[in-house]
Amino acid sequence: MIYGYARVSSATQNLDAQVAQLTAYGCQKIFHEKLSGRSMRNRAQFTALLDRVTRTDTVVVTKLDRFARSTQDALNTMATLTERGVALVVLNMGGDVVDTSTAIGKLLITVLAGIAEFEADLIKERQIEGIAAAKARGVYQGRPRTYTAHHQGLAHALELLAARDRNHLTVNDICVMTQVSRATLYRMAQQIAHHGP
Repeated sequence: MIYGYARVSSATQNLDAQVAQLTAYGCQKIFHEKLSGRSMRNRAQFTALLDRVTRTDTVVVTKLDRFARSTQDALNTMATLTERGVALVVLNMGGDVVDTSTAIGKLLITVLAGIAEFEADLIKERQIEGIAAAKARGVYQGRPRTYTAHHQGLAHALELLAARDRNHLTVNDICVMTQVSRATLYRMAQQIAHHGP
């Protein structure tokens, strides 16, 4: 069976373009989610996909960064798929379709995953340098606040957090359900505890 996996990093982004490409390739079932790929723990749909695939299945993604956020993550997951006899197809890797069921495909993905991580590290370094320069000029404002106590998702998350003895949800469950990060949830809960809503 051919499975697709689509992911965007936030609830405000749209999955339509990825789903259309996966459908056009011939994916019979598409798993999708709207959340950051930085942590595998919260990627419930991706985990469900990995649990479902078996020998001779194929997993298709539009780009490698939808599938993995680091070289090690990519290599570990590809190794798991390979052990199960499952192929990975990346529809746009430098403009080409790459299939890990071929020796060239395996080599190319490993090399390009390393390059992608190297580029991401360079971007982070440039960002840090840019922030330092802006601070030196006195113009750095910091990241604007995304959440206030009146944000609906955050308000719901805070309600669920306060009622954990009744709803038996974990903090991870609450964060996944409301798309609020753990750090934001704890920070706002602490502010409310100290200063009130």
